[in-house]
Amino acid sequence: MTAATHETSAAAPAASRSTAAAPRRVRGRQERSLGSSIALHSTLIVATVIAAFPVVWILFISLGPKDAWQEPGKVLSNLSFHNYSDVLSHSDLPKWFLNTVIVAGGTTLLGVFLAATAGYAVSRMKFPGSKQLMWTFLVTQMFPSIVLIVPLYLLMSELNLLDNYLGLILAYATTAVPFCAWMMKGYFDTIPKEIDEAGRVDGLTPFGTFWRLIVPLAKPGLAVTAFYSFLTAWGEVAYATQFMQSDHYTLAVGIRTFAQDQRPDWAWTSATAIIITIPAAIVFMLVQRSLVSGLTAGGTKS
Repeated sequence: MTAATHETSAAAPAASRSTAAAPRRVRGRQERSLGSSIALHSTLIVATVIAAFPVVWILFISLGPKDAWQEPGKVLSNLSFHNYSDVLSHSDLPKWFLNTVIVAGGTTLLGVFLAATAGYAVSRMKFPGSKQLMWTFLVTQMFPSIVLIVPLYLLMSELNLLDNYLGLILAYATTAVPFCAWMMKGYFDTIPKEIDEAGRVDGLTPFGTFWRLIVPLAKPGLAVTAFYSFLTAWGEVAYATQFMQSDHYTLAVGIRTFAQDQRPDWAWTSATAIIITIPAAIVFMLVQRSLVSGLTAGGTKS
């Protein structure tokens, strides 16, 4: 057997191993079969219909007469915004809306500030108890909000924070900050520490480095934090019901007053439900570009 034969026989197993180790090529969208495309798009269409149907149905009922929920066929022949004008002019909805904006705005600002500063401190600074602090944040998420109502009520009563915007904002912060601090800590871990070192070389203080250099780079993570904090306060019912009186009702609590009688006013309820979703949808549209990048980047490290 010649040397060339030995080389050929030795190269054959190596070639087979390299071929076997090559990763499988994923077929592109253009290479997908017709059956697969039909199944995929059908599944997406069904999922979209299931998700959108409740909202579309409430909107449909809100545009009809008072008894549209009993006879939906009347809606198409009586389309109007009469329910919206009635609930805005003959109920406390404007007051509830203002209360909710104050509480949700305050919770967003406080939640973003505390989560960003806590996440940055744990990510960049090594101090005694840093790990315990983050684990404490994590443990607080294990308890349902209903369990915390009694201790929070007693604490707020001692501090004279019942029926007070600040008290409700602080209560919501106890829910929003722990999750957001973990997420912001993971996001700050993805930002090179050399940026902090460059800031110190230029004479910036630690807070100046954080505010002028790190915060602009962390906008996607801050957007997710702001969105989560806003939603925490915008649609919450349990805390607002227990800690606030009728003059300071939020939208989520106020809408319940339409169902106190034996025959609830579904026309006003459906119209108010649509009004409640509009600000949340607007906030989502403002931060949607940063949501995906902020969530994925914040989950790369811990």
